[in-house]
Amino acid sequence: MASTLLQPGTSAPPLGASAESKDPLAGMTLLNAEGHAPRAKAAVEITKNALKRIRVAMAKEGVSPEQGGLRLGVMGGGCSGLSYSIRFDSQPRERDRVFVFGTGVETPGDPSGGKPVQVFVDPKSFLYLAGMVLDFEETLMRQGFNFINPNSTKSCGCGSSFSA
Repeated sequence: MASTLLQPGTSAPPLGASAESKDPLAGMTLLNAEGHAPRAKAAVEITKNALKRIRVAMAKEGVSPEQGGLRLGVMGGGCSGLSYSIRFDSQPRERDRVFVFGTGVETPGDPSGGKPVQVFVDPKSFLYLAGMVLDFEETLMRQGFNFINPNSTKSCGCGSSFSA
């Protein structure tokens, strides 16, 4: 039997469980886009933590929730070949896929009053982002958005670059 070193405050995994079988979405509250089934491969999803952070950032940047939204994309570059991009946009482009999240979902300290947010994804980026979950992590070591992407075959240590 192989021995496993544990960090203080952790417990051993159940017999038969491996580190690879850990669910990256465990403990997260997922929000599926309006009109899309949960875990749909033809959509993206966000977590409730991401919804809260998007609303706060949109208010800070003066982006209207009615017309504007968060643009997710992929571009060439980075240490693994492709890089994620994330920014605000004042409106969707003609061929964008538009996903709406958070209708009727309250988040603490919500400056929007519970208004839904839009996420825009261009057609080329969607090839790499379909089925992805956007989360927001806030720990002592790190604060920022995480792309949990089932299409990623390899990623780098910074978390903003991947291969598909």
